[in-house]
Parts: sequence; structure tokens; C-alpha cells
Amino acid sequence: MKNILSPSLLAADFTKLGQQLEQIEKGGAQYIHLDVMDGLFVPNISFGIPVIQSIRKCSKLVFDVHLMIVEPERYVEAFYKAGADILNFHVEATKCPGDVLAKIKSFGLKAGITIKPNTPVSEIVPYLEQVDMVLVMTVEPGFGGQKFMADKMEKVTELMKIREQKNLSFDIEIDGGVTKENVKEILDMGVNVVVAGSAVFGAEDVEKSTREFLNILQEK
Repeated sequence: MKNILSPSLLAADFTKLGQQLEQIEKGGAQYIHLDVMDGLFVPNISFGIPVIQSIRKCSKLVFDVHLMIVEPERYVEAFYKAGADILNFHVEATKCPGDVLAKIKSFGLKAGITIKPNTPVSEIVPYLEQVDMVLVMTVEPGFGGQKFMADKMEKVTELMKIREQKNLSFDIEIDGGVTKENVKEILDMGVNVVVAGSAVFGAEDVEKSTREFLNILQEK
């Protein structure tokens, strides 16, 4: 499977948003990871539909939208209209994950399902045949810049086995604490979509940092 870099907008400088989006695009990033937080599902509030709508006009990147909101089914159509390409929601945030996946697919979007660090893979096994992506959180969702939880990579191994046994083809994405120093190990475990926030946008030269990250991904 192709390795993909999805820099997290949460770590960007919002006074230079257009410029930094252009920098990561020039650096070769394929996706942009958009963390939407409602202050209820996670103890933080980020940005929402208006921001996504506005940057959609100036970016050709794949919009990898990570919904950290309760009852995500309420907003599927709105995020579709705002320009999402992939809609990823938390299994813990809804009573009907299968219905949410079906709704996302009905709009022609790629559907992803996310698990928090303490949620077992068994919670999402019934839905794996419906998903295009599984996002494994390696930090507690809600804040950027946290330390990578290496023990959560066991879930990636488990997902790899299930994917092979069931002959499925979903991407495996990791979000939380990814750096240039640990990304090779993460890729070796079977991850193919990497979210990096501070490690990309926190650099002095964002374009160069993006390119360096992508070079590591392309070597694997």
C-alpha cells in the first residue's frame, strides 16, 4: 500500500494558513489532516465547517477530516458540502457506527473509523468490511504535541492480521506523537497513513520538513 503523509492543521500557524498549506503541498504531502473538536467528545474546541470551506478553495490536497464530535451522523452532509474527501469518526462517539459509515458512503466519501488509545480493536471489527481507513490514536485525542504511546501499536498488528484474514484493503492511519525519529518504526509495523502535526508545522522551514518526512515514507 502507498505510504501517505497527512500533516495536521491543528499545529499550523493560522495567521499563515494559506502560505503553510502551499508549503506542505510543494513539499509533497498528499493529505491534510483536519481535526474537528466540539468540546464535548474531547476537552477542547478547534475549528469547523467554515474553516474547511475556506481552505478548500485554495488547496488541492485530500481533506482527511477527523471528527472528534458526539453524534457525527448529524454533520456528515455538512462536511461533504464543505469539501471533505475522507470522513473519519470515533466509534465511541455514536450509538450506530454502521449507520454513520453508510451515510458517509452515500455521499461518495471515503469512510474511516477511529479508536481512542484505550478502545480495543474488537469494538470496530463488525465494521471493518465497510471502512476505507482505520485511524488508531496514539495519544489521547483533544490536544496536539503529546508524546507517542508506543504500546498502542499492538492494535496495528491486530488490524493487519484481521485485514489479511478477511481479505480487506483498508488503510491504517496513526495520529499522535509521530516524529521523523519514530516514523520508520511506525511504518515497519504496517501503518501506511501518517499524521504529523508539530513535527511538520513546528519546523522553521515547513516545506523542507514536509519533504524530509515524505522522503522517509517513500524509502519504505
